Amino acid sequence: MFKRYALSAAALLLALSPVLAEEMTGHDHSAMQMTEGDQAASSKAFAEANTRMHKDMALEYSGDADVDFVRGMIPHHRGAIDMAKVQLQYGKDPEIRALAEAVIKAQEAEIAEMEAWLAKHAK
Repeated sequence: MFKRYALSAAALLLALSPVLAEEMTGHDHSAMQMTEGDQAASSKAFAEANTRMHKDMALEYSGDADVDFVRGMIPHHRGAIDMAKVQLQYGKDPEIRALAEAVIKAQEAEIAEMEAWLAKHAK
């Protein structure tokens, strides 16, 4: 039953895709582009953090799922910290600033825990 619905949904999306694409062509997308100032600077900082995180997550796997998981999660968490720091530098919303501060605190604690675990278990 699910398979039939999934195929029907896929067929509908394929049928509608030219219509949706045509609908989008007449719309002004200029509001989606970055402007100068803080928004452009924060976007650059987010992109740099993201690039660094993905580079650091490109591991040579050991075959030990536990070790590989922890080794991959450390740069992932550092990436979250870096993004939170960008938000604190450029963001304005007090609720999101508080969230960014909480992310930093939680991720730093988890990184310390993972590094301690690796020191005991990594080969």
